[in-house]
Formats: sequence, C-alpha cells, structure tokens
Amino acid sequence: MNRDTNLRGVGGNRTLSGQIGLYIPKGREQEACRPYVAHGKPIHRIERVNDDAFSIIRQFQSEYQGLVEYYRKAIDLRRFNHLKWVMEHSLTKTLAHKMKISVPQVYKRYTTNVETPDGHRKVIRVVVPREGKKPLVATWGGVNLKRALKGRIEDTPPRVWNDSWNELLTRLRADTCELCGSTDRINVHHIRALRDLQTRGQNPRPEWVVKMASRQRKTLVVCHNCHYHDIHRHGTRGTVARS
Repeated sequence: MNRDTNLRGVGGNRTLSGQIGLYIPKGREQEACRPYVAHGKPIHRIERVNDDAFSIIRQFQSEYQGLVEYYRKAIDLRRFNHLKWVMEHSLTKTLAHKMKISVPQVYKRYTTNVETPDGHRKVIRVVVPREGKKPLVATWGGVNLKRALKGRIEDTPPRVWNDSWNELLTRLRADTCELCGSTDRINVHHIRALRDLQTRGQNPRPEWVVKMASRQRKTLVVCHNCHYHDIHRHGTRGTVARS
C-alpha cells in the first residue's frame, strides 16, 4: 500500500488495516548515509584508517545495527538496504585505504559464510586469536531487516562506545580485570555518559567509579565478580558486552 494513500486514523495518523502504521521518518535514511558519502558516492572514513581491521569492522557494524534495532518496528524497515550498501562500500574502501590494497582484495581476504537464524549469509569478518581463550570476532553483515511485530519502542537508540577502539581491543585481549586482576569471565562495563559517574550522597566513591572518572573512560574491563557484585549493586546505568 502506498504511504500517501494509507487510511487516516484518529488525529490524521497513518493506518494500515485500521491500525497505526509506524514508518522511518522522512529523510532519516539520507541523514544516516551522509557521514559515508561524498559527491553522491561512498567514501572511506579517513579518521578510522589508523584503527586495526577488527576495530573498523566492529564500529561500522555497531552503528548500522544500532540504527536498525532502533527502527525495528517500522513498516518500511527494508529501506535501510540502501544504507547497508553505502556503509559496506565505505567500510571496504576504508579497509582498502588502510592496507593499501583494492576493494576486491578486501572482499577476498575477509569475506566468509556464516550461519544465522535466517540461514547462510556472506559477511565480512575478522578473527583475533587469543591463546587459551575464545577468539575476538568482529563481523559486518548478517543483520536482517525483518520488521518486529511485537516489542517495546525505545526512545533512545543504542550508543556506540567512544573509547578508542584500538585501546579497547588491547584491553580485552589482556583478559584481565582492571579492578582486581582476575581473569574470570571477563566482560565490559559501559556507561552512557561520564556524568553518570557523578553520584550524590555517596562518600567515599566506589573504586570502579574513581578509576573510570580518573581515566575519563566510559568502559571498564572487569571480571564477573567485580561486575555483578561490586558495580551493579550500586544501581549504575550501564550495559554489558562480553569478550
């Protein structure tokens, strides 16, 4: 059904079969494409060429997946196919520029087939081995554009970590808690903004707050015990990303 000819419900809202229809806002796709395009063509992101391949791929994927998940309930979610095309070309050009190779060589080096809930998919993937531990994996692709018929609408899309991706990779590979030195089930504690560390009426401040504030970091690599018993018992507003 054409968007312009949809039935109109109470208050002039678009409807589909008598129900409110949710759509991606007009111009949102073009806005999302803008950082990856110049003169109408996808370009490499020069500010990222100093990062390693793992960090570059992971950041592109986080940005794309975060936007898709934010609009997961939209009827026209498949409009983001064009955004994926633009970002993938920008990604491969960024990797090619960094490694001084051609885009086809990037695809040849990093493309692989993976199994997803939607079947086999070709993705761009880099694997960083770790001795005695599971490897760190960064993947571009494999994000489906199926509309979610149920679920909660979040007012704020997921944020991308602002800490240096190269630095975070190094800290993850060390596989050591930055609070106690343990190597048990290492993961990442992440806060949305440094102002979240400004707790009122809490004196003295917990060690993890002092450490993050002194380093001006929004991420802290911690073990399972420190994360769930020493950090989350204080009710901090953070998220988890496992290594």
